[in-house]
Amino acid sequence: MSRSRVDGRSAALAATGTVLGIGAVTLAARGMLRRQAAIARRRIGKPLGERAPEADRVWARAHEGEPIELLMIGDSIAAGLGADRRKDTPGARVAKGLARASRRPVRLRTAAVVGAESSMLAAQLDALPEDYRPDLAIIVVGGNDITHRVPVPTSVRHLDEAVVRLRARGAAVVVGTCPDLGALRPVPQPLRSLGSRLSRQLAAAQAEAAERAGARAVSLHRAVGPFFISQPDEMFSLDRFHPSALGYRRTAEALLPAVIAALTASVTSASPTPR
Repeated sequence: MSRSRVDGRSAALAATGTVLGIGAVTLAARGMLRRQAAIARRRIGKPLGERAPEADRVWARAHEGEPIELLMIGDSIAAGLGADRRKDTPGARVAKGLARASRRPVRLRTAAVVGAESSMLAAQLDALPEDYRPDLAIIVVGGNDITHRVPVPTSVRHLDEAVVRLRARGAAVVVGTCPDLGALRPVPQPLRSLGSRLSRQLAAAQAEAAERAGARAVSLHRAVGPFFISQPDEMFSLDRFHPSALGYRRTAEALLPAVIAALTASVTSASPTPR
């Protein structure tokens, strides 16, 4: 056998060994991540159940005028799981803040569902009455897409479709992008770092898609993520996964400026031009 053929076979065997080695490492890494995910699920559990406080009502009734129609859709954060009282849910807190800013009452409707992924936004909109016309809609979704390994393009497509449908109903839309899962202490490393990286990638893609579809995006990992990392005992609820009353207050405070700006712009664009 010629030297060139021997060298070629040696190179091929070395390449095959490298590929097999990479494959073994990849399988081992996936196995470790699956084990860490199981550990995180056991640590978190479901001490809060699966129902958020019922907060749908007209807030700030003392103000005059027709109530502003506020819709919350998305996952457990949009629903307010982890809040002890209805007034501490993000929907209620945004409603109260919006009422103070507008001097009008705000009627809250929550269509968000605990455990929802972006693919479930369509069903939440389908369940609304056909004649329901929200003035403003807030979408918070994405965390479950990460934990269930939904591809980013798939998540973003569902979000885009939801924004388009809400805009067609005449609603101004604000999207709270995926929170940083790196703040979740019950999740062991390196799974926590991987979750942080993936959630930030999804958040960036959500912001781009939301703004392209005519919504305003609020980066929750930038606006409130540092609080959850530096004050975990105060910012997280009993399960150390969902926000506490303080966590939701911070979240609502982060959303409120975009909510007020979106509604103001919507009202201005709808007003007739003076002749």
